Amino acid sequence: MSRYDRYVLSQFLLFFGFFALILVAVFWINRAVVLFDKLIGDGQSAFVFLEFTALTLPNLIRMVLPIAAFAASVFVTNRLKNDSELTVMQATGSSPWRLARPVFVFGLIAAAMMSMLTHVLLPASIKQLAIREAEVARNVTARLLSEGSFLHPASGVTFYIRQIDADGTLNDVFLSDRRNPKQSVIYTGSKAFLVRNGDQSNLIMVDGLAQSLDEKNNTLSTTVFADFSYDISSLINKTKDGTRNIRAIPTLEMINGGPQISEQDGYSSGQIADELHLRFARALICVAVTLIGYSALLLGSFSRFGVWRQAMVAFVILVFLEVLRGLVADPVLENPDLWPLIYLPTVLGIIIAVLFIQFSSRPLSVLWRRRPKVGGVS
Repeated sequence: MSRYDRYVLSQFLLFFGFFALILVAVFWINRAVVLFDKLIGDGQSAFVFLEFTALTLPNLIRMVLPIAAFAASVFVTNRLKNDSELTVMQATGSSPWRLARPVFVFGLIAAAMMSMLTHVLLPASIKQLAIREAEVARNVTARLLSEGSFLHPASGVTFYIRQIDADGTLNDVFLSDRRNPKQSVIYTGSKAFLVRNGDQSNLIMVDGLAQSLDEKNNTLSTTVFADFSYDISSLINKTKDGTRNIRAIPTLEMINGGPQISEQDGYSSGQIADELHLRFARALICVAVTLIGYSALLLGSFSRFGVWRQAMVAFVILVFLEVLRGLVADPVLENPDLWPLIYLPTVLGIIIAVLFIQFSSRPLSVLWRRRPKVGGVS
């Protein structure tokens, strides 16, 4: 690569990293707030929260990487135009095709990063996240044994323990169950014990009171008990059907063992084909978005109002390609033989970029110019 190519490529990578960092931070904060409230509210430690957020980062990066590549392509191309660097290079005889070489290399680098994410990091992180979620769900102590805090292990359920003795005795237990819309029940006990029997977990409350409110008749009934057993298995054990998340299945396994995946995990051939080819298409789309960002800004002549029109055209094209990607998914899910449709947005994006570069090298005003008159007749 020439010195100019290396310089432009370094600018692309620099601002690509900047935009990716900003976008990941924004998305991460948005999700971290929800995850923090859920995990800390269930009595988990800050270390578990950090571990879970780290495992969700590959998916966040996967979502923002094409956007960051497009933003870097538009920003750097606009900067080169404003600083007249593109003008100087074109004046020396470099065509838009020649100047597009570092853009294409940048797109390939972004595609390689996306390939690493979709084929390696993302399946591994989703698999590990599912394992950790199952471990946390099975950990009774982490989910329920947290004194002095109101916990919500499930929707409509509130659990509170005033104090936990060294021998595991729970003192002054409060349990509110509002999952039944017709009847809500509140259990209180001076003492309680957790008993495990295989996969079943029971909360044994001693010397307590059960208050049942009939929502329909608006009546309250109370029952005093010496001891009472409450099954909390549904609050601790998440529903498990043995099915893996399709995004956690390695790419090689999808390629070589499609029928086995359908038999073991219940996914159809269309779902497997859609996920498999989408992983490759996501990498290739990075090349398309960088070329679109570069080529769109080459259209048109100099304007005091900047290149916002060209940038808007490029953005609209990206929205169109994303909508198209959603439209081609349904036919592939129904018929896996239509998997080439998955690559249609990428191919169409590259074709649009090629046309834009061609128009910038030979503007329409030149292509549509009248032929010279011959013999005084046009």
